Amino acid sequence: MPFNTIIDDLAERGWSLQASFLPSDLTHELAAECRRRETEGALAPAGIGRGEAMEVREGIRGDHIQWLEERQSAVCDRYLALMDELRLSLNQTLFLGLEEFECHFALYPPGAFYKTHLDRFRDDDSRCVTAVAYLNPDWQEGDGGALRMHFEDGSQLDIPPLAGSLVVFLSDRFPHEVLVTQTDRLSLTGWFRRRPADVLGL
Repeated sequence: MPFNTIIDDLAERGWSLQASFLPSDLTHELAAECRRRETEGALAPAGIGRGEAMEVREGIRGDHIQWLEERQSAVCDRYLALMDELRLSLNQTLFLGLEEFECHFALYPPGAFYKTHLDRFRDDDSRCVTAVAYLNPDWQEGDGGALRMHFEDGSQLDIPPLAGSLVVFLSDRFPHEVLVTQTDRLSLTGWFRRRPADVLGL
């Protein structure tokens, strides 16, 4: 799969939106996998912060998540392989030094949202590029749940979570939020990571 447009967008403006990025069969199977995990009770309320400081605060974010691991399911492995191809392309062209990709299913039930935030922790710069794939068929404008990106010039962009679309952006540059959703909102949210600066001895 060619990634030239994503790479060009990241180089020029730091973010990219690709409609119909995922094949329809992969999108459908990933959505079904997310639903299966929900039914089995595998999705847990997401927290904010990390380590011992992590806490669940539904007034800030209301999604339920489960992290993907290799060899959990064939469809997840297919998605992870696609993201690894993108990682290699980003390294070859933008020299980002990305070493791995981590991601989780995220399900926002009706009424859930995620207030404005950055994806990079204050004390850890390993998250370099954010990638969000949407799994929602037949999404309507009134369903809410848009990803609102905030830009340096004060402007905003609302991106509807349409099935098969992919949003990629530099993790430290763009504050963003998830607006209140009126129906279940499914996605795969992930980060391409590089080795933290302190590990490099910088």
